[in-house]
Amino acid sequence: MDTIVICSGGLDSVSLAHKVAGEGTLRGLLSFDYGQRHVKEVEFAAACARRLGVPHKVVDISGVGAALSGSALTDDVDVPDGHYAEETMKITIVPNRNAIMLAIAFGMAAAEKAEAVAAAVHGGDHFIYPDCRPGFVEAFQAMQDRALEGVAEVQLYTPFLNGSKADIVTEGAKWETPFAETWSCYKGGDVHCGRCGTCVERREAFHLAGVVDPTAYADKAFWKAATGVA
Repeated sequence: MDTIVICSGGLDSVSLAHKVAGEGTLRGLLSFDYGQRHVKEVEFAAACARRLGVPHKVVDISGVGAALSGSALTDDVDVPDGHYAEETMKITIVPNRNAIMLAIAFGMAAAEKAEAVAAAVHGGDHFIYPDCRPGFVEAFQAMQDRALEGVAEVQLYTPFLNGSKADIVTEGAKWETPFAETWSCYKGGDVHCGRCGTCVERREAFHLAGVVDPTAYADKAFWKAATGVA
């Protein structure tokens, strides 16, 4: 199936792009500027598209993002340190973000006659983000089947849905994903901070997968305390 991959430039979505490319179905990459704290990661998505030789589109929905206030990812709110599986990480929720992005992606796929939209939601996101859970994916597909009835048939491809981030690292390595050319950190500094939830989860994933992590972190040891690794 010709597939458009929603790609933020992070480890998960870039690994997904390489997987879809390896499977021979990649049509292009789609990124969003939703008014996030930094758009540095979008540069990594653009680099991924160039590397894979496919088009890259960036859709500006920053006006929409501004209306979804209260998140540490879009407002002047401190990004908390620690593991994703902590209540404090709920401040990173951007309400309905995935539903909004996916609706746009499905419309684009229908217009361009692509057959699928791929998203890198995974099991590690389920605790914090309701629009990353299996129930949401199933309901969204059902809604789109109605929304595009008689117009187009577009499938939502979420191969990581029930897996862990470590599984994504393992799969990414299989498809020779250049992990150093991905950006996860929510704080957007010169290097990954090593302390925010996504940095901790990233470092832990490489550890659990038994894959060398090429990422430079400002705080190289915090993840051990946050995850309980000796």
